[in-house]
Amino acid sequence: MKKLVISALAVAAASFIITGCGGDSKQIVRLSHSQIETHPDHIGAQAFKKVVESKLGDKFEVQIFPNATLGANEKVLELIKQGSVQYLVVSTANIESFDKLYSLFSIPYLFTSEEAYNKFISDPKVMEQLGVNSKTNGFTPVTAYTAGTRNFYSKTPIKSVADLQGKKFRVQAGPVNVAMMQAFGAAATPMSFGEVYSALQQSVIDGAENNELALTDQKHGEITKYYTYDLHQMCPDLLVASNAFLDKLTPEERKVFDEAATASQKAEFDAWNAAIADAKKKATDMGVQFITVDVNEFRNKVLPLHEQILGETPALKPLYDAATAANAAAQ
Repeated sequence: MKKLVISALAVAAASFIITGCGGDSKQIVRLSHSQIETHPDHIGAQAFKKVVESKLGDKFEVQIFPNATLGANEKVLELIKQGSVQYLVVSTANIESFDKLYSLFSIPYLFTSEEAYNKFISDPKVMEQLGVNSKTNGFTPVTAYTAGTRNFYSKTPIKSVADLQGKKFRVQAGPVNVAMMQAFGAAATPMSFGEVYSALQQSVIDGAENNELALTDQKHGEITKYYTYDLHQMCPDLLVASNAFLDKLTPEERKVFDEAATASQKAEFDAWNAAIADAKKKATDMGVQFITVDVNEFRNKVLPLHEQILGETPALKPLYDAATAANAAAQ
């Protein structure tokens, strides 16, 4: 299997151009993501493809690679930087190791409402601020997809912070996530998303944290029957583009690709709202109980982390202040 994957990557890296029946050549634009084909991220990718090919179909063909076909996001980011993959949908948590600015969204309780969060990630100025180090990173964020709210789900009910004490929870990689779990009195266990089901099944971990789609798309609801709305994080998925690709586009071509990114965001947002409603219904049928808690009890446990994180990464302050302003505007 490893040899097949390596071979597939070698082909992907080598074959940039395809030739049509009439001898016309098109450049292949590869867009990678780690979700299944029914996920809102994939629907956003399809909208991106539709816009590009409707306006530049004589020059470009967009190929979508779902299910981490080209490898884990961290590996594909390297391919993005090399220019052998052109676009990637990736969680901000997966980019923190490349650029600390992306750790902004890992700050627990950065947003006080989904309304503020959605408005913030839809602001082009925010994308510009996030991409200030793009030349160094080798990739540019072009739009953001909502991933809803991240909440705890477990084999046992979580009705207060006390119910987290001593439990092991899977979190996305990153020091902020580890610090958050320590503040809650729980143990953080970073691991690949694809490993979570078996880890839950084998009781390597007691629970995890994610949006409602994890219960159904990844079937975590088969094992964890309690989902608690503590709303500790709102982390978007970003559509990032290879600078090696963007730098070769003409201004007219770049405009179309940016229009495609905007269209993909709208399609993803619409699909997300429908998917969450469907997932909650399916999860309820699976026997999952949804629990509402006093969010302030959880928030107060981790608020001291805000000053600590800002102290460690002062460059976050302008974006942090913009998020605070978005919270105030949404009230």
